[in-house]
Amino acid sequence: MTPIEILLVEDNPGDVDLTREALETGKVANTLHVVGDGEAAMAFLRREGRYAGVPRPDLLLLDLNMPKKSGREVLAEIKNDEALKRIPVVILTSSKAEEDIFKSYNLHANCYITKPIDLNQFLKVVQAIKDFWLTVVKLPPRNGS
Repeated sequence: MTPIEILLVEDNPGDVDLTREALETGKVANTLHVVGDGEAAMAFLRREGRYAGVPRPDLLLLDLNMPKKSGREVLAEIKNDEALKRIPVVILTSSKAEEDIFKSYNLHANCYITKPIDLNQFLKVVQAIKDFWLTVVKLPPRNGS
């Protein structure tokens, strides 16, 4: 079975490590790609520059508070791009602000999850994302059609 390709857009190395750890446990084969800012996320998704040979992600885990280009800007670009808009985007952020939640859904985020501060809860949240998005949900084909 082909591994699920996941792009994590996260600038906090600790959260990257926790997400990687949580995704490595379990039965679903996945490949985690990580970029640390919004500009790199768009370059990865468009396969530009150093990302020319990367696979198209099946799922995007996106932090809102990113350097260079915010998660909101990345989300808006993805959902306005015919070639990218079908990639499911899970907002995974520390923000609990209602305004961020509304804006994310208005920009067509597929779901919004607030990162727990507690280590075990964070691992449970990522495991739940994996269980739902990688075992329950039928993801769109990579070719975008």
